[in-house]
Amino acid sequence: MFTGLIEEVGSVISVSAASDGTELKIAAPYLAKKMRRGDSVAVNGCCLTLNSHHRNALGFDLLAETIARTNLKHLQRGDSVNLERALGAKERFGGHFVQGHVDCVSPVVAFRKSGADFRLEIELSAKFAQYTALKGSIAVNGISLTVAEILPKSFVAWIVPYTKKHTNLDRAQAGDLMNLEFDILAKYVERMLPGLVKK
Repeated sequence: MFTGLIEEVGSVISVSAASDGTELKIAAPYLAKKMRRGDSVAVNGCCLTLNSHHRNALGFDLLAETIARTNLKHLQRGDSVNLERALGAKERFGGHFVQGHVDCVSPVVAFRKSGADFRLEIELSAKFAQYTALKGSIAVNGISLTVAEILPKSFVAWIVPYTKKHTNLDRAQAGDLMNLEFDILAKYVERMLPGLVKK
């Protein structure tokens, strides 16, 4: 379980074919000092298991399902990725419940400064539109954000300067693909409703 509060923005060292799949290596000087092999890390909101750890570099194996469902397949050397360790039992909880299970990838429609803040608009597929609610939570590249507007084919979240500066949204622009994870509570409610209606 994660919170959507990014701890470090790492830098991609390489994405390469391995004997049993694809290996992703990320430079993360801050988190590398605090992690052990086998730990769970959300990389752009996708839960991965730390496979190797050498100095400031973290190594992960990417499953075919991960590559197919997330924006990790588009990563290149030097790209920035949001990183967050799994939530410890004694940690303070901020953000919202984020599983690290990416639902879909959607492009940025527009990202522009408005006053002191930034307006982020992201395309919203009709397949997942029912999971969004005004003032509800959504994870974008692993960042816990609040839905500020719901439009016919997109949604909007407002970004404060701190969040922009301390996540990979600092480099985001129209057309960039974002990993989206919708609130797990909405999915459970949807799953339960047919049974409740029958009763």
